Amino acid sequence: MLQNILQTTEYIKRKIGDFEPEVGIILGTGLGGLVSEIDVHFKLMYSNIPNFPISTLEFHSGKLIFGMLSGKKVVAMQGRLHYYEGYDMKQITFPVRVMKTLGIKNLFVSNASGSLNPEFKKGDLLIIDDHINLLPDNPLRGRNADSLGPRFPDMSNPYNKEMIRSGLEIAERNNITCHKGVYVSVSGPNLETKAEYKYLRIIGGDAVGMSTVPEVIVANHMGIPVFAISVLTDEGFPDVLEPVSLEEIIKIATEAEPSLTLILKELITLLP
Repeated sequence: MLQNILQTTEYIKRKIGDFEPEVGIILGTGLGGLVSEIDVHFKLMYSNIPNFPISTLEFHSGKLIFGMLSGKKVVAMQGRLHYYEGYDMKQITFPVRVMKTLGIKNLFVSNASGSLNPEFKKGDLLIIDDHINLLPDNPLRGRNADSLGPRFPDMSNPYNKEMIRSGLEIAERNNITCHKGVYVSVSGPNLETKAEYKYLRIIGGDAVGMSTVPEVIVANHMGIPVFAISVLTDEGFPDVLEPVSLEEIIKIATEAEPSLTLILKELITLLP
């Protein structure tokens, strides 16, 4: 893996020259519009980057975007990778390791998820302050590379408390409905049954999705502070559960995207 990271990083550096990103951004389902806010300097297709996994989803474009946002140099993944696409955890999190090697100091992650908390409605935003990992594998399984991080990384604060506090303040100041809570990550790609939604709520979840946690684990392994925010695109309330379509999920995510973009832009402005 170390050799692959080095090979990929060297390729990217040849394409972007002395541009060194300070902030990494991972854009989730229906949330690629933030790219329009970036003063783009370089665009690299995943398919052209050595060792880089390729998003198999038609609604994930698969581009690595380099540019300026809120006065900071950023690299944004327009299109993320998921376990249900057939990738292993090391492949899913490989871009995070590459972004760290390129120089990022903070990681911002967005996703679309289903609400488990009856007080959190679809269209609301959720800032993630903890997670429950129900994925069947871990990106740190196997021999540890000590140059990347410790064998047993601490996960007592996987999401940066200061950025969480600032994110909630930004939302309140701009009259954006935004909650704080626990995200549960499952493998997908099917949505959950009534019994599964009930179980996920009982064990402490406020929202459920199929991404984010692997990237957050690896970011913590490498010492990268993380801020993660979710658009609640559907409601997993067992007593009133209704079928959900992908089209509706993307529609709700797209409608909420301006609010999410505002929070991310202002947070990035506050970074030292």
